[in-house]
Formats: sequence, structure tokens, C-alpha cells
Amino acid sequence: MDKASLGKAGEDFACERLREKGYTVTERNFHSRRGEIDIIAEDESTIAFVEVKARSKKSVSMPRESVDKTKQRKIILTAVMYLQTHPVQKSPRFDVFEVWHDERGIYKFCHIKNAFDLSVLGGEYELF
Repeated sequence: MDKASLGKAGEDFACERLREKGYTVTERNFHSRRGEIDIIAEDESTIAFVEVKARSKKSVSMPRESVDKTKQRKIILTAVMYLQTHPVQKSPRFDVFEVWHDERGIYKFCHIKNAFDLSVLGGEYELF
């Protein structure tokens, strides 16, 4: 499976699991000039900005390791842009959804809630 197909399958799987947990998926692949968010999902009190990372069984690193500080900053700033045009009265949260594939399909996943927060921005930005 090529990288794009692996990523799409991972996002599809993550959406299914989120829906099973009671979330409504409101956006997929939201783009702004700051970056992209794979999935935006809401439950009664939370809006979750979810980064999906899929890896093959042969990968030597954990999927979450690729969501470094630079990627986190891009996701947060993209979420701010999303919230400016889609205001909600819900608490924002930043998650990472890991998916592992082998030749038969997805065999393991991990939904990491609150994987990172605004502290990655430091004092550099004032969000309001």
C-alpha cells in the first residue's frame, strides 16, 4: 500500500472509531495557510482536532513521534483559524490517532487524547 493510501485508510478508520465513541466528524482535511488538520470532531462538550498518523508494521518509529513541536504549532494555528470562522462553545483538544497496518489491514490503533496543548506556542502568540 502506498503512503497516500495508507494515510487515507488510517483517517477513514479513525473517523469510524470516533463515531463509535459518540463524536460527530465535522471536517476532514481542513486546510488553511498555516497547515492542515486531518479530522475535526465534536462531542457534547469538546471539539477535537485530530492528527492521524499511520505506519506499516515495518516502521521502526512510533507514529506519534512524527508530530513534533513544529507540526503541533501548525495544527494549533490552523485550529485557531478554523475556530475564527466556525465558533463553538466547546473546549478544544488536540489528539493524535495512531494506526498500524500490515498486509492484511489495520491491526492496532491508539487514540491519544490531549496529546499536546497550547504550551508548545510559548509566549510567542496571544490567542483570543
